[in-house]
Amino acid sequence: MDAAEFRKKGKLMVDYIADYVEKLDKRQVFPDVEPGYLRPLIPDCAPEEPETFEDVFQDIEKIIMPGVTHWNSPYFFAYFPVAFSFPSLLADMLCSGIGCMGFSWAASPVCTELETVMLDWLGKMINLPKAFLAGKDGQGGGVIQGSASEATLISMLAARTKAIRRVMSEKPELTQSDVMGRLVAYTSDQAHSSVEKAALIAGVKFKNISSDDKFSVGGSALTKVLDEDKASGFIPFFFCATLGTTPSCSFDRLVELGPICNRENMWMHIDAAYAGSAFICPEFRHLLNGVEFADSFDFNPHKWLLVNFDCSAMWVKKRSDLTSAFKLEPVYLQHSHQESGLITDYRHWQIPLGRRFRSLKLWFVLRMYGVTGLQEHIRKHIRMSHQFERLVLQDGRFEICAEVVLGLVCFRLKGSNELNKALLKSINDARKIHLVPCHLREKFVLRFAICSRTVEPTHIKFAWQHISQLATDLLKTWNQSH
Repeated sequence: MDAAEFRKKGKLMVDYIADYVEKLDKRQVFPDVEPGYLRPLIPDCAPEEPETFEDVFQDIEKIIMPGVTHWNSPYFFAYFPVAFSFPSLLADMLCSGIGCMGFSWAASPVCTELETVMLDWLGKMINLPKAFLAGKDGQGGGVIQGSASEATLISMLAARTKAIRRVMSEKPELTQSDVMGRLVAYTSDQAHSSVEKAALIAGVKFKNISSDDKFSVGGSALTKVLDEDKASGFIPFFFCATLGTTPSCSFDRLVELGPICNRENMWMHIDAAYAGSAFICPEFRHLLNGVEFADSFDFNPHKWLLVNFDCSAMWVKKRSDLTSAFKLEPVYLQHSHQESGLITDYRHWQIPLGRRFRSLKLWFVLRMYGVTGLQEHIRKHIRMSHQFERLVLQDGRFEICAEVVLGLVCFRLKGSNELNKALLKSINDARKIHLVPCHLREKFVLRFAICSRTVEPTHIKFAWQHISQLATDLLKTWNQSH
């Protein structure tokens, strides 16, 4: 394919994508396929001779689309949003077209410098303390990671290195393995499983802190566990606080937890993967109070800020905490400006070496939507979550299981877990909308998350009417058989 043919075929693909997005509400949100559906539809081996674009293009609807879960459908209410917008998609095209590997400033100067500035822009939008911004001479700064899971792992590994060096300087008789064997990382029992996975990778002990009746962790719960562990000879070194937990969108109490972490020489990382986007709205910024105590903070613009995956924004107060943990300087990666102090090589901030020009997506979206446009997107979703909450509360058969703060509603039928599992199965088997569950204490709960950029109040009303009718049908047969 040469440039002339790319122009023609590119226009076909743009039209196809635009049609796909415009008509998403006409597609079944959840695929009706069984595991292994794909293999019989395609050859066992790659073709020996080239095939035409037309051959490949025709197979998109035949082979690919039947197995797609349509995350951007207005009938998709599962998990959390996966952001999509046309400005971001255009930026992704440019990123792929440029095709640079921005692991160092010299590898592509603008790839590094635009990322530094965009993370400052985004940090100012959520009113992050100045210590987290790079500015012209700051010690902190931001970086785009692939996911919040990566940001948690990176922060834990940096915290581990920092703790080992500190303890060994205080107690020279201890070896690195002595210290490693006593390090403990902590998080809420409501936190994402990626925190525990990070501890597995880091090779450190891990403990959950019990959350309260609002599914959040406070200072007293953390202090109790820390006192017990220190008395047993363990070394607490890391705490991951969550703002907007996956099960219920609960918020840990940073203003209580932060001073404890600072006093105990523990790294505090804040995972606000979903909720962080809402902090661009002044009325929700108070949920971030206490961030000034943290060492690192992360949220995903690729969830709720109209920036296509992957784009996870992470900030640190002291970038040297990362670079000193991960810095290696083989001669083939060195360049004449690396010690200038004016730039950073982002390969020292992450696990992989290579990185895409992801800040282009932020640049396009922030400029073409503006802060006010993005704020309205967030507020619209939150209004619709309260619309759904009101509909649930009007039906005495149902109950709300957690406070509705942002765009997630946790609800269930009053009754057994088995009844609610049956209801969820009915909903997803019908494939008109898509939901996923969670456990809140002993209860099996249905999660209704406002996800799509194109969702409207009419879709919320339809979803509730559908759920309500399925509940009516289920209760008729359920009461007869149980």
